[in-house]
Amino acid sequence: MNKPTRTGLTALIPVLLLGGFALAQSAQVETLRGADVDELIPLEQIHKNVEGRMQRNYRQQPPLIPHSVEQYQIDTRTNQCLSCHDWTKAGERNAPTLSMTHYLDRDGNELDHIAGTRYFCNQCHVPQADAPPLVDNVFQPSSGN
Repeated sequence: MNKPTRTGLTALIPVLLLGGFALAQSAQVETLRGADVDELIPLEQIHKNVEGRMQRNYRQQPPLIPHSVEQYQIDTRTNQCLSCHDWTKAGERNAPTLSMTHYLDRDGNELDHIAGTRYFCNQCHVPQADAPPLVDNVFQPSSGN
């Protein structure tokens, strides 16, 4: 490449970068939640928890949580879900017992305690909420066939 071409390209690169930056700054991006990232929105305005059990939409869907879990601690030291739902306490607390699959290790061996692979409940289970969809959804529940 000759020197004048290289000089021209070197001069063009900053212009293109600045033009691209200006274009990116002028683009209007709308958020799914309808507010700026740093804007605090009370949860009550986003959704309301639904009491009682909701019907599952498909086979093998993890059950939804029919109560608030806002203050529940679930970390490597504590899992407050187990204070009611572990098989040793569920009867006296009138809570559903965990499925026996939660007491199987990855090799299928039965354990006396919840398996580490099932310890963090909110990986699969979420609170039920009457929340508007963020995107259009055409999912249809299975017919049971």
